[in-house]
Amino acid sequence: MQPTPAFPEHFAQILALNEASVHFLSPLSVARLALLHQHAAYHRVITDQNEVQAFLLAFAPGAPYDSINYQWFDRREKDFLYIDRIVVASGARARGLGTLLYRDLFQVAATLGLRQVVCEFDIDPPNQASEAFHRRFGFREVGRQMVASGTKEVSLQSAATGCPGS
Repeated sequence: MQPTPAFPEHFAQILALNEASVHFLSPLSVARLALLHQHAAYHRVITDQNEVQAFLLAFAPGAPYDSINYQWFDRREKDFLYIDRIVVASGARARGLGTLLYRDLFQVAATLGLRQVVCEFDIDPPNQASEAFHRRFGFREVGRQMVASGTKEVSLQSAATGCPGS
């Protein structure tokens, strides 16, 4: 299985995966997903027998995206791919799909001449699995901010596109 471009015919399954992980992500509607898809620099899926098992959505600088975490990076950096969300279906976890998507994303970022991949993950409440996963790819904290009306704190992270884990 390899990452392939996401298409509108994948949207229903992407929305279902997103909803299953909404406690870590912001919710999506069909209209919102279509808009994000339109402006994404990277939107790929991994499928198995036509079922979306995982997806990753990322943005380059200057995208018209209203995420406060994306905007934090966009104000400070010039060459990055921002990972907005990655979701792996619960039944497909621990099979390396997240790693496949990240390796592909890092390769795309390097091909585009971008020096870094950036993201955030929750630290309050903690998302230890995400923290451990990102550490393997060389991510390091570059900032923190409160989100969700002050109910969550995120760690803003950056990794060089040529890092060993990628």
